[in-house]
Amino acid sequence: MSRLFWICLGGAVGTGARYILAGWVLRLLGPAFPFGTLLINVLGSFAISVVMHLALSAKLIAPTLRLTLATGVLGGFTTYSTFNYETLAYLREGNWAVGITNVAATVLLCLAAGIAGLAFARGLVGG
Repeated sequence: MSRLFWICLGGAVGTGARYILAGWVLRLLGPAFPFGTLLINVLGSFAISVVMHLALSAKLIAPTLRLTLATGVLGGFTTYSTFNYETLAYLREGNWAVGITNVAATVLLCLAAGIAGLAFARGLVGG
């Protein structure tokens, strides 16, 4: 039961962070493109690579903390369901250019962030 508590607490932290960051980016860049969602997904992709490498390869993060960070915090923080909804909304509106750009940018930047996160973690501890 204690793991479930920590995962739920981490989810609350991640959700709060997502809400704050998405609102800030929306105020900064406006609603023409879902920059907040994109940034959150890129940051989450980077962070989960770091957490998982440090936990599973370098054995520097205990299993409960790994679950708290990866499943809880990052599960609450990343926004693929929002990404899906926003993309479908653009496509329903006939705004195919923005919809396809959102898919391409999200997939490519999140893959790149995941690779960067793994390289960063390996640079920290090897592996």
